[in-house]
Amino acid sequence: MTSPLESLPTALVLPFCVCDLMTIFLLSGASLLASSLFFVRKLARELPRGINRTSWRVLGGFIMLFIVGYLGFYLLKRGTHYDKHEMVVPVIFFFGAVFVLLVCFLAYRTAQELKRVVELEQETITDPLLGIFNRRFLDRRLQEEMLRAQRHGLPLSLMLLDIDFFKKVNDTWGHQNGDIVLKHLARLLVDTLRQTDLVARFGGEEFVLLLPHTTQTDARMLAERLRRTVEQTPVLITTSGNDYQELRVTISIGLSCIQQKDDSSCDMLERADKALYQAKQTGRNRVIACDDMAGSTQGEVTA
Repeated sequence: MTSPLESLPTALVLPFCVCDLMTIFLLSGASLLASSLFFVRKLARELPRGINRTSWRVLGGFIMLFIVGYLGFYLLKRGTHYDKHEMVVPVIFFFGAVFVLLVCFLAYRTAQELKRVVELEQETITDPLLGIFNRRFLDRRLQEEMLRAQRHGLPLSLMLLDIDFFKKVNDTWGHQNGDIVLKHLARLLVDTLRQTDLVARFGGEEFVLLLPHTTQTDARMLAERLRRTVEQTPVLITTSGNDYQELRVTISIGLSCIQQKDDSSCDMLERADKALYQAKQTGRNRVIACDDMAGSTQGEVTA
């Protein structure tokens, strides 16, 4: 004996059993796609201008077209019944929207994690006061550049520079103004050097400039230009009465370059340090290369 439901035509049964479910699939899919747009737009805003940012915005445009397609299919089938072969379409639409949302969400989360890792790494290699590289990064980069120079027979030069009488600046004008002087010098160094060069804080008022593909002759010319620039560029400091005053400082520079195949980064830094020591001992505000030194230096030099 057949039931009354089985005796009804399929066209009448399916609307009561399936149409609401298909509508849920379609509208839920459109909602999921709209949610994925949130992550796409956030990711695009955080990216710098360029092809990647444009690509994510194009992807957002395609997602909006899909949303229009979902809603168009819903309006097309609204008030009509679904044949058996049509019921698979809303299901595919729904799970396609789930896939798009998951991809966009994971892409955004991955970008956030990568950004966090980059920021943490940047903090470990950057001097917090001056915003230039620190000693840790310098040691690693110097070793890499020396290996490259030795392998390919390339020139490599290094400057070790120090602010003359910096202790007097701190004692006279205070440590806050001393920090202003350090920032002023760091900015001058970064603005003067090439993008391929490296500026790092070596410690205290000492800075190291690493110059790949640079001969000692070229490095000496650059060092003299830096010395003159610092000497001729005053820095504004604050006095006890909150007024501004110009202060001029000078620097002494010790210069060394890679010499032989078995040269090491420690040897190169040591030669630059000895050259800097002699520059201070012979009057300061000058450039001394390791080749200029005649014999060992004696005596103690006050910063």
